[in-house]
This record gives sequence, structure tokens and C-alpha cells, in this order.
Amino acid sequence: MSKRPKKPHIPADRRETIRQGITAALKGNTLSAKELSGALRVSEKEIYEHLSHIQKTVHKSDYVMVITPAECRKCGFVFEKREKLQKPGRCPICRSESIEEPLFGIASKTADSH
Repeated sequence: MSKRPKKPHIPADRRETIRQGITAALKGNTLSAKELSGALRVSEKEIYEHLSHIQKTVHKSDYVMVITPAECRKCGFVFEKREKLQKPGRCPICRSESIEEPLFGIASKTADSH
């Protein structure tokens, strides 16, 4: 039995880096990691890794990262004090695993100061 030769992996044709793409997509928008993953054709796990770096560096510019925390769909508990960007596994109050994903956006610092 002969095996077919494996085709080499061809990366997606990108004009900008993934972080530039995420930053551009989030300016003026509020999106989940799943939505960003679909738009940029990158895994959700990779999106979260890039978001943590963007969160640390965006403050050097005239923008700020806005995070809408995850929320339990069953009891309404809001994960406000959570430092991790990923969606929590379950609610600490009702133990439900039905949790609304956190949403991310990038807004201008000057717009927030008014």
C-alpha cells in the first residue's frame, strides 16, 4: 500500500498580522472570540492568546479594550471580577454550563472621558 505524499501546509494569505486584524475588527465593534475566530480563520484558543497581548498593549495608544463579562444564562450571574478572558466552564452559583460568552471591543479613550 502506497501512501499519498502529504501536501505542505500553505498559510492563509494575509496582508496584516492576526493582532492587527483583531484590533481592526474590534475598533467600534463588540465581538465574541468565536465571531473573531470565524472572521479571521484562526482558532478560538489563538484568538484568546492574541486578545491577552492586545489588552496589555492597547493602552499605549489612544484606545482602550472594553470587555463585556460572561453571564450565566440560567441565573444571570455576571463574571465581573474574572481576569481570564476565556468563557468560564460553569456558573459558581447555579452550576449551569450555559454561559454567554464575554464580548470584546476597542474604544477611543477620548470617547470614554466625556
